[in-house]
Amino acid sequence: MYKKIFQQAFVASVLAALAGIIYNRIYFFATETDYSRVLNWKSIIGISVLVCMVFSFIYYGLTRWLKTKGEIVFNFIFSILSFASIMVPLSISLPLEVKFPELFPGLAVPMVFFPALAWFTVRPLFRHQFH
Repeated sequence: MYKKIFQQAFVASVLAALAGIIYNRIYFFATETDYSRVLNWKSIIGISVLVCMVFSFIYYGLTRWLKTKGEIVFNFIFSILSFASIMVPLSISLPLEVKFPELFPGLAVPMVFFPALAWFTVRPLFRHQFH
């Protein structure tokens, strides 16, 4: 069963990373501010993969432990932790060389939701395979 969950997590991480990279480029052209020293394509991919894979273990554990209620509990936890993680880009201290540090949350805060959004987007494609 974990193999299918891993596949879903992988697809979600690719989708989240792709969305993050595209959003990063759009934000760069809209604001003409470069945050690549802090948040580049490698870190976007790494964070997306890490988050989706960690949550795949959590999903697997909850669905094994709580059976039918596991997915509901997982969705609630993933959503709450996504909202809570907004504090990370809001509280980060950027290097002094970075111009316009006040615009950084506009780039990073939406990206916090990309892994959860990607997970919930691809979930219907994999739903029938788990049960």
